[in-house]
Amino acid sequence: MSSPEIASLSWGQMMVKGCSTAYKDCKVWPGGSRTWDWRETGTNHSPGVQPADLEEVVKKGVKTLVIGRGMSEALQVPATTMDYLKKNGIDAVVLQTEKAVKEYNALVAQGVKVGGVFHSTC
Repeated sequence: MSSPEIASLSWGQMMVKGCSTAYKDCKVWPGGSRTWDWRETGTNHSPGVQPADLEEVVKKGVKTLVIGRGMSEALQVPATTMDYLKKNGIDAVVLQTEKAVKEYNALVAQGVKVGGVFHSTC
């Protein structure tokens, strides 16, 4: 099962290929996607992305996880989160969201078992 391509990205809105829902922030994995609701884990720009934000995607068996930090890179990614990914044997790519989406789509095109979490504003 392949990961869905990110069809479009603009400030505050992302579209995933094969999905009619517009996301503000989203999680994607092989075979699916959904809204990334920060309230589920109490996430804020600082300290940023928590292991709990990534567990769902990690459990889908991804080999690489791409994190989009926002258009202005306001979303932080603490060392504890990077350690969590490393401990689970997952390669992490952390970039500004526009660059992250390009990298994610390139990995999808290469057939990599890739997942992602993307923040589409600040």
